[in-house]
Parts: sequence; structure tokens; C-alpha cells
Amino acid sequence: MQTSPSPTVFEVRLMPKALCLFSLVASILVVSLFLLDAVAGLAGMTSLAPLGYASLMMDITFVVLGGILIYLSWSTYREQR
Repeated sequence: MQTSPSPTVFEVRLMPKALCLFSLVASILVVSLFLLDAVAGLAGMTSLAPLGYASLMMDITFVVLGGILIYLSWSTYREQR
């Protein structure tokens, strides 16, 4: 019967940090996308809005939730040090 191999140093130490950084970058992209959509839509330039300014409420919701995810990702990354 074979046992599973022990985790490598990369899996134990670097993977949680990499996942935190990936989550941080992804949430920054989400906030930037929806913030740009809201600003362009409110300025009357709907042709420049990446999502076509579909809903201001949706833009505000995703910016706020993305900001919360940025905070959570950053605080978790700091704990990983």
C-alpha cells in the first residue's frame, strides 16, 4: 500500500501566500473594472464603459464587495509572513 508523498516546501510555505496574492490581484481588477464602468456611465460616456453601464447599483455593490475582499486578502497575507 502506497502512502501519499509528503508536501514540499513550496506547498507548505509559498502556496498560501501565492493564493492570497492572487486573490488580492483579482479583487483589484474587479474593483477597477466596476469603478471604471460606474465613472464612465455617470460621466455620460457609456461607449467607454467596459460593461456598458448596465446598472449603477451593480457597480456600487461590486466595488464595495471587492474592497472588502481586498482588505481580507491583504490581512490574510500579512498573517502568512
